[in-house]
Amino acid sequence: MMQEEQLTVPGLTAPVRITVDRWGIPHISAQSLPDLFFGQGFNAARDRLWQIDLWRKRGLGLLAADFGPGFLAQDYAARLFLYRGDMAAEWVSYAPDAQAICTAFTAGINAYVALTEREPALLPPEFALLGTRPARWRAEDVVRIRSHALSRNALSEILRAHVLAQADLATDTLRKDREPPVTPRLPDGLDLGAIDPEAATIFKLASAEVTFTPERLAATLADAWRWTSVTDLGEVMLAAGMEGSNNWAVAGSRTDTGRPILASDPHRTHAVPPLRYIVHLTAPGFDAIGAGEPAVPGIALGHNGTAAFGLTIFYTDQEDACVYETHPDRPDAYRYAEGWEEMAVVQERFAVKGAEDQVLPLRFTRHGPVIAADPARRQAIAVRTVWSAPGTAAYLASLSGMRARSFAEFRAAMRRWGTPSVNHVYADTSGVIAWMPAGFAPVRPDWDGLLPVPGDGRYEWAGFRDLDELPQDVAPARGFVFSANAMNLPADWDHAVRPIGFEWVEPSRARRIEAQLQVAPHSLAAACALQTDVTSLPALRLRALLAGLAAADPDAAAGLALIAPWDGRLAADSAAAALTELWWTKHLKPALLARLVPDARLRARLLPGDVASLLRVLEAADPRLGGTRDALLLETLAAAVRDCAARMGADPAGWAWGRLHQAEFRHALALAGADTGWNAGPWPIGGSASTPMHTGYRPGDFRVIAGASVRLVMDVGAWDNSLCINTPGQSGDPRSPHYRDLGPDWAAGQYVPLLYSAAAVAAAAERTILLAPA
Repeated sequence: MMQEEQLTVPGLTAPVRITVDRWGIPHISAQSLPDLFFGQGFNAARDRLWQIDLWRKRGLGLLAADFGPGFLAQDYAARLFLYRGDMAAEWVSYAPDAQAICTAFTAGINAYVALTEREPALLPPEFALLGTRPARWRAEDVVRIRSHALSRNALSEILRAHVLAQADLATDTLRKDREPPVTPRLPDGLDLGAIDPEAATIFKLASAEVTFTPERLAATLADAWRWTSVTDLGEVMLAAGMEGSNNWAVAGSRTDTGRPILASDPHRTHAVPPLRYIVHLTAPGFDAIGAGEPAVPGIALGHNGTAAFGLTIFYTDQEDACVYETHPDRPDAYRYAEGWEEMAVVQERFAVKGAEDQVLPLRFTRHGPVIAADPARRQAIAVRTVWSAPGTAAYLASLSGMRARSFAEFRAAMRRWGTPSVNHVYADTSGVIAWMPAGFAPVRPDWDGLLPVPGDGRYEWAGFRDLDELPQDVAPARGFVFSANAMNLPADWDHAVRPIGFEWVEPSRARRIEAQLQVAPHSLAAACALQTDVTSLPALRLRALLAGLAAADPDAAAGLALIAPWDGRLAADSAAAALTELWWTKHLKPALLARLVPDARLRARLLPGDVASLLRVLEAADPRLGGTRDALLLETLAAAVRDCAARMGADPAGWAWGRLHQAEFRHALALAGADTGWNAGPWPIGGSASTPMHTGYRPGDFRVIAGASVRLVMDVGAWDNSLCINTPGQSGDPRSPHYRDLGPDWAAGQYVPLLYSAAAVAAAAERTILLAPA
């Protein structure tokens, strides 16, 4: 029986209806765009209040006020990267009505916060557990926070400098491949050995998620700065390598219905509540459904009844680490051109629970925030990032893109797109399909962006590339477009003249997707099967390395026999998959790196290691292995067989990848020692970071930490046939039936309807909330 309720809400000009379907997807309808986005904000708070309140406090550097001194360092880092430029230029960057939309959206959030003050039982239980309250929002809060926008590659520059100072480029390639394989140019006057990898600590802290432990919550001011290292640099680089996605669009000439199909499944770090939120927004002249982040108005991927759109990360280099010589007597002055330039020093006040307010200096060079300074060595390091430019709030240019009704309109809207840099795919009811990258791409006139640069004025950006300088692929003859984070610039692209970036995701997912899209006809079922495909091309390459080898060791022989007939699918119930992933992760890769890089401390800086580079070393029987490749393969395979037996029993019939590899979505408060029962899972699952069904895992315990945050498969023109899945559920309130109801379906590769028409929505309605103006 459908639930109905009515609420009187100040701030509306006319009623807003929120219809929640049986899968927890809200369908919000209003009589004007301001009321619609007010309703979206109200509903985001209704379903995700704890999550968006924490997002705001993290991004604005307000955590310590609620949680104490253990969060002061993270607040300091976050405030370094807030947008501090011209707000007028900022607002007009996204859409002519962006400020009005964000004003309405945050007014809706505040209306729900006010409702919780009148009815405290509505507050999610996390607030009571930690003794905090949700705060009011300003429209500026949506756009000033930049540190959730995915960009790159300052951290990699710093690590590359460290590795090259101790070893060579071949060693650094084991850490991160370069495509095309350019040789980094050493900036004149840069001392690589003087760049400490720990200089990146504040930068990685600025974008880190909020973690709660008893020790951190109990910290005092005396040890507040101990909590600068809440995230290990290796874990940051592991997670960064898993921030990807798949998308494709197939023309009607290659589908079973004659209509285009567009599929998009962005891959991000897993959490509960989840990153994405599916929502349907309807007002006169606008009717769109899809997914976005709950703290941001609009949708970033989905459709508007005419055009469908999806995105993946396009690996534009949007950052530089800048190294400065500072003045011997004035450490806040740095050499620039022929003289010395003073840093801008902003004294920021930080409220701290249980302590007096702290006033801390934030330092900025002309290039960006200072993340490390060593007056004794007369050195400072700052990060130059596109985040400092107007128009780089993550995904917010979707406010224009989601309203486009032709590819010409969509491309025009994408001129506004700043971050993250993405591959957009597009399809519409006229039959057009297209691919295009978007995002601010700095022009570096005389360097490649692969190493830190002196900040003395010799290495300055010359603006951003115009969108017309970037490629596009419209209505291709082959009948499909796709991306999966691999290097996909055209074959004739001049990387020396127009460098975009050289660090991409290894191409296994992309190659598998391209091969499957060549099979016609494509269908909704085929699209779902491809999004959940667990075929691993790296596993097949490992299998090929073993072909023809013979082993005297019975364990190695057993491993050869198990892997030889295997199809390379990392299915949850596969014994060969369990052996192969365990072999690669725990035995072969560590042993290979130990042979290539004897220095254990340096080797740790290379982790998790570049899959493509390491496989090339093995396939080429690299001379650095001294002719021991085959012995290394067999020795580590035997060790992996014994490891499988120890973990899962002596009989391989009982081995299964899903026994080791499981998806568990952990609530942020789980680490705080609270026995809340708010985690979701675990669920056995197949795949890896190299399969189209991205399920990247921690090498320590194989727990899945990243993958599809949402999956959409859209039947362009017959919209009610479209399919989706969020995970583990739409709601962020642990008391909701939609908190983790979708998790088992997601893990099993199942989907639910993405309903669009009024009739279909009404038939699936579970709950209706009518917001009436006061």
